[in-house]
Amino acid sequence: PFQARICYFESQLLTMFNTSLLVLKAPVPISCATRGADFTDETALVECPSDCPLWQFSVFGSGVYASVSSICGSAIHRGVISTAGGPVRIQKLSGQENYLSSYGHGIKSQTLSRWISSFSVSSRWRCFTNMKSVFVFLFFSENPKTEFYLKNFTQPKDVVFAIKEVAFRGGNTNTGKALRHTAETFFTPENGARRGFPRVTVMFVDGWPSDDIEEAATVARESGINVFVVSVAKPAPEELGMVQDRGLFAKTITHFLTICPTKFVKPLAQRLCAEEQMLCSKTCYNSVNIAFLIDGSSSVGDSNFRLVLDFIANIVDAFEISDIGSKIGAVQFTYDQKKEIGFHDYTTKEDTLAAVRGIRYMSGGTATGEAISYTVSNLYNPLKGGANRNFIVIITDGQSYDEIRGPAVSAQKEGITVYSVGVAWAPMEDLKAMASEPKESHVFFTREFTGLHQFEQPIIKGICRDFTEPH
Repeated sequence: PFQARICYFESQLLTMFNTSLLVLKAPVPISCATRGADFTDETALVECPSDCPLWQFSVFGSGVYASVSSICGSAIHRGVISTAGGPVRIQKLSGQENYLSSYGHGIKSQTLSRWISSFSVSSRWRCFTNMKSVFVFLFFSENPKTEFYLKNFTQPKDVVFAIKEVAFRGGNTNTGKALRHTAETFFTPENGARRGFPRVTVMFVDGWPSDDIEEAATVARESGINVFVVSVAKPAPEELGMVQDRGLFAKTITHFLTICPTKFVKPLAQRLCAEEQMLCSKTCYNSVNIAFLIDGSSSVGDSNFRLVLDFIANIVDAFEISDIGSKIGAVQFTYDQKKEIGFHDYTTKEDTLAAVRGIRYMSGGTATGEAISYTVSNLYNPLKGGANRNFIVIITDGQSYDEIRGPAVSAQKEGITVYSVGVAWAPMEDLKAMASEPKESHVFFTREFTGLHQFEQPIIKGICRDFTEPH
């Protein structure tokens, strides 16, 4: 029966989370000079040797590395391993432009304008061994029924047993109703959702919906949920255009009898743990509050101030802004502070972008420390208890006339991640004092305001990376 096969499939999937893949596949020993391009698999587990001389490494990029880079050198630069070596998980990624240089753990990576492929590095199969996934189960037909919540079980064997006890119900395939129920009910702190972890739903269906799923899908997206679909029926031609998953989020199985074999379980488990592919998913795009602190001092000038606003607008444009999604705030500061945009002022991206571009240049002195304290008190304190993760992006072109370290540390103790962007005469020691750890991925500097654009994608990706990591 379909119900029995679904439960067996899910039991096998849970077993994949309960059994470390390291048992199934030992790390492949590599040399200090082995490059990302030397591997063709999408993911691989490798073992770096000890005592590789740092001068020997060629590393291009920061966080995302061009495939011509040394794997072990990239892992040391990233802080995944030390010079003592050890296991490293590599994830193949597509190529990109503007690989940025940074200094990390004794290695200075190099810039590269373009390369055809990339990779990322992380600790050994972190998703399986460290993420401590929790599960919820909902059975749906005519009406959805919650079988258990994320908080109900902490051991995989208990989850497997609970799945096997689910009874078949019958009825129509009301997928939209089930998806909306999931989005509105499951991913709350009260029901076991944890901050900083991706929200993932896997739907098993034997046909296309009996009800309307468009509105439910919008609610799920705006709630920051990654939805995976396993179907035993092909979609109608008119439905294909509604699914744009890049091959990650959908899997078609041709018959009930083929739903059980391991050949379908392991690929799905690996997709659920494709951290880099879900890193900048709708999860982080929809679930962050970002406040921009804008230096409006006299040294900036009106034309450069416009470049700063363009820089902010391009970052804002990457996020999905709504009353239940991401929120944007802005404070302009000199010796005084002015709240230009509050978190609840705008609920659409279009209105937020218009407000950003409409900010008027103040001119004056520079008191960055007071601006940080003002932002925490006037933008973030009213939001306490919200589900979104909080960020501050500071853009300044000079030295502050007040103390900045204390206010920045206080903000970080409140759970706010701080990025500092310096231009022209901004002292590097001040930028580092304000920024969150690790400094090399939260501090940016350029001599000219025209160079700000190069930091847009690194900051967007950095926010998504920070979102997925516990703090």
